[in-house]
Amino acid sequence: MNIPYALCFLAAEPSRLLAMAPVDLAIVIIYFALVLAIGFYMKKYTQTGEQFFMAGREMSAWIAGLSFISANLGSLEMMGYAAGTYENGILVGHAYWIAAIPAILFLALVMLPFYYICKTHSVPGYVKLRYGEAARSLSAISFAVMTVLMSGINMYAMAVIMKVVLGWNIHFSIWVSSLTVAIYVAAGGLLSAIFNEVLQFFLIWLGCLIIPIVGLLETGGWEGMVARIAANFPGQDFTHMWRSTGTFDNPMGIRWEGIVFGWGLAISFGYWCTDFLIIQRVMAAKDLRSAKLGTIIGGFFKMIVPLIVILPGLLGRAVLPFELVSEPVAQQTGQHSYNEVLPLLLVRYCGPGLLGLGVTALIAGFMSGMAGNVSAFATVWTYDIYQPLIKKKASDAHYVRMGRWCAMLGVFASIGTAYLVMGFRSIIDYAQVVFVFFIVPMFGTVVLGMLWKRTTPAAGFWGLLAGILASFFLWLWVRLDPAAIQYVALSPDAKLGMADNIYRAMWTLIVNVVVTVVVSLFTKPKPAHELKGLVYGMTEIPSEGHFPLFQRPVFWAAAVGIGFVALNVIFW
Repeated sequence: MNIPYALCFLAAEPSRLLAMAPVDLAIVIIYFALVLAIGFYMKKYTQTGEQFFMAGREMSAWIAGLSFISANLGSLEMMGYAAGTYENGILVGHAYWIAAIPAILFLALVMLPFYYICKTHSVPGYVKLRYGEAARSLSAISFAVMTVLMSGINMYAMAVIMKVVLGWNIHFSIWVSSLTVAIYVAAGGLLSAIFNEVLQFFLIWLGCLIIPIVGLLETGGWEGMVARIAANFPGQDFTHMWRSTGTFDNPMGIRWEGIVFGWGLAISFGYWCTDFLIIQRVMAAKDLRSAKLGTIIGGFFKMIVPLIVILPGLLGRAVLPFELVSEPVAQQTGQHSYNEVLPLLLVRYCGPGLLGLGVTALIAGFMSGMAGNVSAFATVWTYDIYQPLIKKKASDAHYVRMGRWCAMLGVFASIGTAYLVMGFRSIIDYAQVVFVFFIVPMFGTVVLGMLWKRTTPAAGFWGLLAGILASFFLWLWVRLDPAAIQYVALSPDAKLGMADNIYRAMWTLIVNVVVTVVVSLFTKPKPAHELKGLVYGMTEIPSEGHFPLFQRPVFWAAAVGIGFVALNVIFW
């Protein structure tokens, strides 16, 4: 390890920790030029709506899978969960295992066939086919709002990187990076986004592996890191996944039932099974089997993402000579916040060349998440809001032009939301608030529509609306009266933070499902012939029995499932 670089941040000014060498700056400039070149090159292949919004549905399983996980591996993952790990310990790793793998496999084997077979352009598009225009409009508008709110995370995270590492002006950083994403997505649509996401996948891993490798060398491996954390923070268990979840007395302040049902079921299945931002990538696969395999490939890589996200958060507890604080406290005191743990470690371990690679990896993560938001927002706005509600009959070329302009507009709208993130303890806290508002109710509505043919159009609308309103009022209740957390989380020992979001998700899903079921029992369902291709028992799903065992999605899903169980046992 380069000792001067390892210690330089100790004496640096808070606003500027390190200056880039010419080689570092060259790496960043080349990256920006490359992603723009890909965007303009792909423009000639995206002249129709199917090409611009769905990449022509020609992607292989590997391309779709890497894009699927890269779209997820944005600023929330890289900086948000590293920050969350610093604050709450390895318990945040549940986001990658119990709160990801079961939902990804469920998407691949159960829900994806319906999305793919009905040839919809979006999840709200499926809602329209299953429930009608009212439910589709509500789901599309709520998704568009959520996408804009989530884009603020990427904007803010980019600004944090540039502030911590380089001392760049926060507004300059936001505008340069955001406009780059807007230009290449507007030019090449989903096709450009997918190919850039595959590039960004490799850049993220290449750049971000520096921190865990050098960090573990400094601490003497996993055991040495654990020993340092125990010495720095005695009496707190930051390094076990399940052992401390029998009570609320753990860094995250949440019990096992909240992790399993609130995080592992409500939030996780809502995100992975109904968030169009990521589902759009595998729906662009060339056939259903490739779409399933791409999803499972993404699930495998999701299991190992903690190497570059969770591990740096733990290393921050072990090696940083000062304690980080929540974002509001940092703004008042000038201290470093939880959100800065990843760039602080990047500065600690990277010299010339490696710094440029590491900064490029973080920029790639930002752009990957931003491109996912922009391309999904453009598709949902064009096909699920603009076409049905504003201009029903127009040429395909007109809708492609609208999609390109919408990509630019979505970026400008998102810039304003970057400042909302600053009012929350950390990036992950903000993200969970937004997810529970919009994504959790969507899952209950969609999965009931797929699995129960009795679900009615009226139930789809009212169940979704009830879930959104229940989530909002529970959030507002706790914001106005923090003591209300004891009722939301079912215990007076629950703590504000992750607990209120996770338990609120559980109640939101319950309200959504109950209202949907009750309304279905008192209203008229659709005729059976209108449910073909949309509901189990009414849809012919292509058989994969003629493929060799090693080419069947179910085989690889089982392999990923075994790995998931093993990891939970190892880190119990």
